[in-house]
Amino acid sequence: MTAIYLSLGSNVDRHLHIRAALDALAELLGDLCISSVYESKSVGFDGSNFFNLVVGAETTLAIAELSERLKKIEDDNGRKRNGPKFSPRTLDIDILTYGDFVGSEAGVALPRAEIIQNAFVLWPLAEIAPETRHPLLQQTYANLWAGFDRSSQLLWPIDFDWQGKVISRRVS
Repeated sequence: MTAIYLSLGSNVDRHLHIRAALDALAELLGDLCISSVYESKSVGFDGSNFFNLVVGAETTLAIAELSERLKKIEDDNGRKRNGPKFSPRTLDIDILTYGDFVGSEAGVALPRAEIIQNAFVLWPLAEIAPETRHPLLQQTYANLWAGFDRSSQLLWPIDFDWQGKVISRRVS
């Protein structure tokens, strides 16, 4: 089994698509470690706010097969692939890390660069895996988050539930 971390995002029917993604991921991967759900402004384009979170799991799937299955979940949730890179999304699921793998396989570059570029990836990753080390930088996600310029990207936890369980609560 290989430990993986996935980033999920949606800014179209956000509650619906994030819940559907969690259902599909639980079916595909089994037990999920789920971060709080965060809301943030769109990055790279003007659009509705995004919901973002990170999910940890274990898999026996190879990177190519995992990527293929994640794309199917996105497609099943109305993901359009013919638009601009930075545009509204029903669902975006990215492989952040696949064990300690560093490199590119099946068109997937790992670890994903967005880990250290975007607060909406690093904060939830640091929340669920604070002592896990970035495969390339060899710093813990907690340390990377502590050093992140938080003023550059605003985000905040929101109230969110899934399958009758509270995933996250808004901080007052």
